[in-house]
Amino acid sequence: MTTATETVSTYLRPINAEGLQAFAEKGRNNPTARGTNKVHTVHQGQFRSLSYVGNHQAVVVDEPPHLFGEDTAPAPGEIALSGLGGCLAVGITAIATSKQVRLSKLEIFLEADIGNPAAWGAGGAKMESAQMGFQNIRVKVLIEGDAPREELDAIVAQANFYSPVANTMRNPIPFTIALVD
Repeated sequence: MTTATETVSTYLRPINAEGLQAFAEKGRNNPTARGTNKVHTVHQGQFRSLSYVGNHQAVVVDEPPHLFGEDTAPAPGEIALSGLGGCLAVGITAIATSKQVRLSKLEIFLEADIGNPAAWGAGGAKMESAQMGFQNIRVKVLIEGDAPREELDAIVAQANFYSPVANTMRNPIPFTIALVD
């Protein structure tokens, strides 16, 4: 007696497709609309700090011992990459939802080359601004769902193109810093 094998797929928890459509319509009607992200960072000593975002638990940032930290939390660059990964995941999920593609797996692997020969400006090598920070960011996406690979690839490409965080990292933006009055 032969029995058929049944493949069971579980999908990631979906977002509200109707809410997404309403949000997209709002953007089409007012493409110049902007929101504001706010973070309050409190330094604790050495290189450990707590960043408060809304009513969430603090995001802890530290440096590894070779950079004079205690390695109690991710380094600032790792936090920046996690923001990029999260933003790409949001975009991929939104685009998949708009195309009625159900995702069963989404993992994003990020790495970036960064150096600090300037020692944060505390007497290290003299450098130009463009020579510091991430010099190369590499992202790999593991995605599975009920669409062919070509469509999943197009979803990832579209998410990359429209990612606010990816575009912040890719494109020069105005940046100001000043002491509190």
